[in-house]
Amino acid sequence: MATYKESVGTAVQNIAGDTGTVAGQLWYNQTAAEFRYQEQVVGNAWATANSLNTARRNLSGAGTQTSALAIGGGGPPYEAVTESWNGTSWTEVNDLNTARRLASGCGADNTSALSIGGDSGTAIIGNTESWNGTSWTEVNDLNTARRQLSSTGVVPSALAFGGENPGTVYLNVTESWNGSSWTEVNDLNTARFNLMGAGANNTAALAFGGNDGSQTAVTENWNGTNWTDVADLNTAKFNAGAAGTQTSALTFGGSDGTVKIGQTESWNGSIWTETTDLNTTRAELGSSGANNTSALAFGGEISPNTGATEEWNAGINLGAWYTGGNMNTSARNLSGAGTQTASLAFGMFTTVAVTNTESYNGTNWFEVNDLNTARYSGGGAGTQTAALAFGGATPSVVAITESWNGYTWTEVNDLNTARAFLAGAGTQTSALAFGGNLIPGLSALNESWNGTSWTEVADLNTARSNLGAAGADNTSALAFGGADPLVAVANTETWNGSSWTEVNDLNTARESLAGCGATNTEALAFGGNLPPGVSAATESWNGTNWTNENNLNATRRQHAGTGLQTLALAFGGENPTADTLNTTEEWDGTGSITRTITSTTE
Repeated sequence: MATYKESVGTAVQNIAGDTGTVAGQLWYNQTAAEFRYQEQVVGNAWATANSLNTARRNLSGAGTQTSALAIGGGGPPYEAVTESWNGTSWTEVNDLNTARRLASGCGADNTSALSIGGDSGTAIIGNTESWNGTSWTEVNDLNTARRQLSSTGVVPSALAFGGENPGTVYLNVTESWNGSSWTEVNDLNTARFNLMGAGANNTAALAFGGNDGSQTAVTENWNGTNWTDVADLNTAKFNAGAAGTQTSALTFGGSDGTVKIGQTESWNGSIWTETTDLNTTRAELGSSGANNTSALAFGGEISPNTGATEEWNAGINLGAWYTGGNMNTSARNLSGAGTQTASLAFGMFTTVAVTNTESYNGTNWFEVNDLNTARYSGGGAGTQTAALAFGGATPSVVAITESWNGYTWTEVNDLNTARAFLAGAGTQTSALAFGGNLIPGLSALNESWNGTSWTEVADLNTARSNLGAAGADNTSALAFGGADPLVAVANTETWNGSSWTEVNDLNTARESLAGCGATNTEALAFGGNLPPGVSAATESWNGTNWTNENNLNATRRQHAGTGLQTLALAFGGENPTADTLNTTEEWDGTGSITRTITSTTE
């Protein structure tokens, strides 16, 4: 048997701790007298991106994740609008010659595509238009006019299949495009419409799902001559998005015949595997993508129509949560300040408001000197040794502010407006307090702390309570989620020192969540209340978009969070059965987790 050194290329090292180790490495921790290894967490995620300029459904798409077209749609009125995606944003370009919905699109990128068939509002059409990067040109029509069809390939090698027309409820007709005209070839085995497809050209394609009288999971493989039945989708559906090739495909969203779904499935050439859902559940959407690791979803119908855009990335490094030391007190509605390895918990609710303060050293929590005023659901800012506690409920709302010097709390100047369930960001000498509940009534108020007193500054755009926050000081902050007033929201706003600006929403709307982050361009949001239900969802913010990360291990709400986007702490709160928690979880944004190897003796 080969040794570890022969297999891996290096010997097992003796290290006094874990410092300097890398993912995949096995070592002996001399300090702990344990063998350990480092594991890299890899996963799949949909991330929000900039929305279409024109929200619509029943549109088609062409291209890749970074270079795409959104074509037509609507209904009624039917749209001729075309938008081009450059990997960051959508730009309106020249319209189709014939406005249409329920058409199909295919193409290599945003410079070369086809728009095929559809419904013009007065007729079901066979019109085909070719895009050259600047304008659409009418070319030869399909032999069979139809709508709700699918197509694959690129100019000049494409395939169109399935659909419906006025004389037939659903079709199995397949046509091949050679760059100038369509030729009928062998039919699908299962006639259907509202189906999805993937493929690189007219000789290798995949057809899946659709409606053949009811939703179907049937998948067929095209070899350039014939269609062959292969493994079915896990969930029968239609009106979904699709991307990829005959051997590497993705389908997402759509309808299962009863409700719209966000479900995503990945095809490896043999079987479909369920993976991470879309953030925005929808049907009748547009899509593009080169394979099952990189795709784009845009537009669709969620009542009302949406312009939401999401980017799919598979096999990427994701962060992960692991267990930390338990608090001494089980509590909810608490505040926090500090970092992952040096945090402070204060202002909390057990069965009543309490003054408890606890300090975390990266391993254990220790009880330290209490707040002067028992309260819960206040705001917090600062570090483990220099913190600020403000507002909250006793249970009546208060404006009290206290400053922590690493040993004791001292009362300082109050907030101008008493409130609870607010958010805070910044430091002990430069902080913000925003949102909250005046009881009764929600607040959009924003106050700035200069180390001595609070000053009212520009309000949030959306009044809300129970929101999450991140930020460096009173000139840079992020507000996200919350309740408005009884409905969980996904709204995200960024603060530049003088005003709040609405930016891209959280993927999952929720309130009573926790957040952390050093700036308004790097943040983490985790847990919360949907409602109904309690969430373990974690999302990271890169200054533009939120990306889904690995969930918390324990579903929780009304908890606290401290730290950075890459190194965070979640503690306290309550679980779905309303039990208060004392558990702590530590976040590693790299997803590189150290594990201990244990052995058993028979």
